[in-house]
Amino acid sequence: MTLPTPESLAELKAALPGAWTQDAAEMAPWLTEWRGRWTGETPLLLQPRTTEEVARAVEICARHGVAVVTQGGGTGLVGGQIPYGEVLLSTRKLRTVRDVTPLDDAMTLEAGVTLLEAQELAKEKDRFFPLSLAAEGSATIGGVISTNAGGTAVLRYGMMRDLVLGIEAVMPDGQVFNGLKRLRKDNTGYDLKQMFIGAEGTLGVITAATLKLFPVMRSRATAIVGLESHHDAVVLLARAKAETGGGVEAFELMKRLGMSLVLKNIPDTREPLESTPPWYVLIELASGEPDGAEAAMERLLTAAFEEGLIVDAAIAQNDAQKAAFWRLREEHSAALKPEGGGWKHDISVPVSRIADFIDEATVAVEKFHPGCRVSVFGHVGDGNLHYDVIPGVGEDIAAFIGRWMEGSEVIHDVVARYDGSISAEHGLGRLKTDEARRYKSPLEIATMQAIRQAIDPQRIMNPAVLF
Repeated sequence: MTLPTPESLAELKAALPGAWTQDAAEMAPWLTEWRGRWTGETPLLLQPRTTEEVARAVEICARHGVAVVTQGGGTGLVGGQIPYGEVLLSTRKLRTVRDVTPLDDAMTLEAGVTLLEAQELAKEKDRFFPLSLAAEGSATIGGVISTNAGGTAVLRYGMMRDLVLGIEAVMPDGQVFNGLKRLRKDNTGYDLKQMFIGAEGTLGVITAATLKLFPVMRSRATAIVGLESHHDAVVLLARAKAETGGGVEAFELMKRLGMSLVLKNIPDTREPLESTPPWYVLIELASGEPDGAEAAMERLLTAAFEEGLIVDAAIAQNDAQKAAFWRLREEHSAALKPEGGGWKHDISVPVSRIADFIDEATVAVEKFHPGCRVSVFGHVGDGNLHYDVIPGVGEDIAAFIGRWMEGSEVIHDVVARYDGSISAEHGLGRLKTDEARRYKSPLEIATMQAIRQAIDPQRIMNPAVLF
């Protein structure tokens, strides 16, 4: 692997007329991660408009041994999309909607279609595409597949890995893998499409995908409830699943600290409940039966009050109130910025052990850095927590941030003891690739390296990430 040479850059520009730029102002927004932690550089930004142009570009890079970093919407949180001298290949202009077939419950979209656009396309055909996350207006299909994004509905529908039927991708030598099938069953050997999902652009460039669609739920109910203990949240989740027969689409835990920072730092937000309990859960139920979700929510909350699992509750009465409830959850990350930022962790543990993990990790990190504040929020239904540690009031921010890696090790060691993962949905990227060696077995690492060596022997595809 080498960085681009004048000869390779000239050939790339000639091969993709009108689909590249070297203008510093035009490239700048795509060279800095949105939180400002990584700022990279590239001699050339490629913006191919077709799979053929992607293949042409990658073939030239392979022939010259030139490294490539692929980028979708640029919303990743671990720095895997930021180049440091490599050619930057953007898939944002791969915008064709190739097919939407309701009878197959499938649609085929190119990689630059945004997640929000995918949801709207499904809705137009009276279908539902369930992946949803805060950055859905910018995140692209290629990006969310490459990072195996999760979002808020994993509890019911699974990760992005579970929503992909087929993939088209340009391999590291420029060949095009055409695996755009709509089949639910294809038992003919290795499922090659799965290699690209979560690979963070290391095994090729995803250019299109066939995605699963689902029936539209005819009723939906959203509520925020208050709890005295996060231990009660795990019990409440089990009650909700039993009450609805699997109709829980979201179950989001929030600590009072995070809620208070949203109310303090995000304009036009307000307390959702009359009380200010130590913990909150946002619950969303959906049903194929008209009014079914509303009735199930009423039964669930009534029983939860009687059992003492919850101390307060509010059910959204309209779409505006529902959006306001969700905003309180989705703005948690943004609300930390005015506090000076923090040590952010995207972890997962078994659902049954979430509350115990929170207890043990909090004791460990407060012992490591007395005076720090812990903000916990996330997808309790699938075991994924965003465990963020922020400085104490008045603390030196630079000194606090300087202890990030040591602090993360303290927290991630607890994760490992709970048989968890140090990256539940954001990937490893530049942030966690080296750290993951501490928690992955030598066999796991060697197997991943062997796969990569077989597919990309020159290691030209996103060379800085994944071992």
